[in-house]
Amino acid sequence: MSENFRWGILGTGGIARAFAKDLTFTSGQQVSAVGSRLLDKAVDFSKEHGGSAYGSYEELVASDVDAIYIATPHPMHEPNTLLALNAGKAVLCEKPFAVNAAQSARMIALAKQKELLLVEAMWSRFLPHYRVIRQLLVDGELGEIISISADHGQFLPLPKHYRLHAPELAGGALLDLGVYPISLAHFILGKPSEIQVTAELTDTGVDGHCSIFFDYPSGAVANLSCTMLVKTPCVAEIIGSKARIEIDSTFYNPASMRLIKTNGEVIEYPRNYEGHGLREQAIEFARLYRAGAKESDLITHQDSKEIMEIMDQIRNEIGVKYPFE
Repeated sequence: MSENFRWGILGTGGIARAFAKDLTFTSGQQVSAVGSRLLDKAVDFSKEHGGSAYGSYEELVASDVDAIYIATPHPMHEPNTLLALNAGKAVLCEKPFAVNAAQSARMIALAKQKELLLVEAMWSRFLPHYRVIRQLLVDGELGEIISISADHGQFLPLPKHYRLHAPELAGGALLDLGVYPISLAHFILGKPSEIQVTAELTDTGVDGHCSIFFDYPSGAVANLSCTMLVKTPCVAEIIGSKARIEIDSTFYNPASMRLIKTNGEVIEYPRNYEGHGLREQAIEFARLYRAGAKESDLITHQDSKEIMEIMDQIRNEIGVKYPFE
């Protein structure tokens, strides 16, 4: 096995470039190959970030790399993941993991059949402050969780952000933006017992805004929102019976936060981080790969499937269906 973990990057868009750039902030990771449907795009990417350039995804997954990072639009996540798995490659697939739960189930089933590592690239779950939150929960510092709130709003208008408004590309605020607060709530409380949602649809028929409320068997609640119609604070709060956590903007990025105890004591966790943060999932993925693991305990296959089921239910309630479903 190579000393460096060798990534094959499938797709050359903004998230692929951000991922490749963030790998430069750590050692032991490299872009070994990149694939695009257009060779010129792959060549341009390789000139900037390194690696061999391929003019098809089939050539990329057949190349000598350790794993494939799927960085294509949502509807391509399932076919691209299946392509890579069938070529015998481990896969880190961008979030949302798929367009719907049925797709995610097929992806997971093939990974298990092939005995290959498959992880959703929900990069927030691998960040330092999420790891701190996880430990605070394990240590019981928050007590019983009472509520969670989180928002994610960006101003993403047409025509500049066509993909987000296009039903044929699985557009809408929910899959692109809402997946972050939903994943945070799932990380803390798991799958809700009841979902209530209101939404505003765009002229193209996708969700421009969603207000989401989750009830849990424990009695806890989550109040979440996502919108592509306006920029919002993008903060989060986790409230427990013994303390609360306030996560500053932008909560799903490397962020500062604080633990505020009921006795008034405040413990600050400042943001001391250089770079984007996408490398954390790559570092963890390489560790799992070398250990022979088939999934991550930071976001398990069941987690990814349940999050897709939640978003399926939300879309069903607000009447958003994609033409290819």
